[in-house]
Amino acid sequence: MNIFLIVLVVIVAAAVVAVSIYAYKNMHYDEKPLKETYSTGYREKRIALDDGTLLNYAEGPDNGPALLLIHGQSMKWEDYSRVLPGLAKYYHVYAVDCHGHGKSSHDSSKYTGAAMGQDFILFIEDVIGNPVVISGHSSGGILAAWIAANSPENVLGVVLEDSPFFSVEPEEMKNTFVWRENFETVHNFKSQTEIKDYVVYYMENSYIWGLFGNLRSIIARSTRNYREKHSGEPLKLWYVPYKWIHGTLYIDDFDLDFSETFYTGSWFKGINQEKILSKINCPSVYIKANTLYGKDGVLYAANSDQDARNVHSLLKGNEMVKIKSGHDIHFEKPDKFIQIMVDFLNKI
Repeated sequence: MNIFLIVLVVIVAAAVVAVSIYAYKNMHYDEKPLKETYSTGYREKRIALDDGTLLNYAEGPDNGPALLLIHGQSMKWEDYSRVLPGLAKYYHVYAVDCHGHGKSSHDSSKYTGAAMGQDFILFIEDVIGNPVVISGHSSGGILAAWIAANSPENVLGVVLEDSPFFSVEPEEMKNTFVWRENFETVHNFKSQTEIKDYVVYYMENSYIWGLFGNLRSIIARSTRNYREKHSGEPLKLWYVPYKWIHGTLYIDDFDLDFSETFYTGSWFKGINQEKILSKINCPSVYIKANTLYGKDGVLYAANSDQDARNVHSLLKGNEMVKIKSGHDIHFEKPDKFIQIMVDFLNKI
């Protein structure tokens, strides 16, 4: 009996330790990578363009050619923190907050791909001062492609990270995950007045959490309680895997009007994706994450395999790299992303 009790105590103690470690990781997962980023020599800065637009960015040490990182929608430069220390060994990195994100200007008059792309060209010319490699994630990849097509003298090469070409304009994406999970949810939130906190509304109304049955109501209740006690702080729930809610981490610094321009399609004013890709002459890599479909036929990916093949064929001399990963590849597979960027040095 004594041996049994000792074994039981050991098992319970081990379980408590395991749960504690798991909970701590979920509540603090973003802190260590950001601390390592700053210890590597990165500094956060802001620049005002001639028209008053503020662009916030992090700059790393000068250890190679300039690399401009453009994050995806609802993120900010800190989302790259898992890869910034590694990239700093090979590049002079500039990771920028897009318009309407983070500490950059929240000015809806600039919420089009063309306007943002033009400002980033000015950023390259006035702040960086040399041609750059550009890597853009998701919609940031569309911006990277736009810059490469319209300002080739400023671009050494482009790395397009799971960018949603041919699936992200309104007429294309009604049956995609990003439409149902993000753009439609934001639009519906803006059309109501009962719930003021978008994070709470999202957890109660999102497409993906609706697939979890009763679990959604439990997590939604936890979200409401957490946000009431930690107003304006990023959502972190100790029992929910951090990867599941990472998309909400920077939402309080995101202008929801930016998302609305994707719902209406106005962000794409003056942008023809096929023409942009066909105009690019510099070296390029297109990174494609897994293509998945839900049981309801919804595309759970940035774009389809056929769309990806179209991107690859339009980009002259392009290399397409397929990775078993979710959409945020640099976050989920940082070592693989860094290696792709290191290998890219041989192409420029």
